[in-house]
Amino acid sequence: MNPATRPTEIVSSAHDRVYRGLRTRIMLGQIAPGEALTLRGIGKEFEVSMTPAREAVRRLVAEGALSMSSSGRVQTPELSNERIEELAALRSLIEVELASRALPRAHIALIDRLQTINGTIAEVVRDRDAVGYIRSNLEFHRTLYLRAQAPAMLAMAETVWLQLGPTMRALYGRLRRSEAPQFHRLIIAALKAGDEPGLRLAVRSDVTQGLKMLAS
Repeated sequence: MNPATRPTEIVSSAHDRVYRGLRTRIMLGQIAPGEALTLRGIGKEFEVSMTPAREAVRRLVAEGALSMSSSGRVQTPELSNERIEELAALRSLIEVELASRALPRAHIALIDRLQTINGTIAEVVRDRDAVGYIRSNLEFHRTLYLRAQAPAMLAMAETVWLQLGPTMRALYGRLRRSEAPQFHRLIIAALKAGDEPGLRLAVRSDVTQGLKMLAS
């Protein structure tokens, strides 16, 4: 070990690696709703001790990505219809505002990038790749919202995505889509036209329609 590297820095680095790895898996729906996790299992998977595993879990519990019972049982949350509707409303509020702020900076390169991502979405939909769908769909939205230059607002959106990850996987498995969401094409068209009302409507419809179907 490098003498200049302190043990606390090693633990912190391990904790961050476990946190980011688990966070990505949860956001992409790679862990099912209600699936139990153990510190021992997490430590084995990421090849770390119990301490960084415990700290990563605590951080994800604080973000709502995991729940912890009074007995210490850790699992991904199973969302009620009321909770799904609440998170859908949050997505509508936050993401519509992000899209609106991004519109003045929606240059042709951004629009081309969104079209490319949407092409990828069409491919993973045809392949029935639910995790690939979630990954590409989030990339589409994040790419657009980065242009808003509103990092605090984007962080809030990502926290909502994180809480919804396992449930969204269940939704996409149920829908059996055969083509990419129509609202993405409407979002791109509105960006090209500089149509803010059309953009706000398309984003609102896109982020709420599927969740409403899940809660019905």
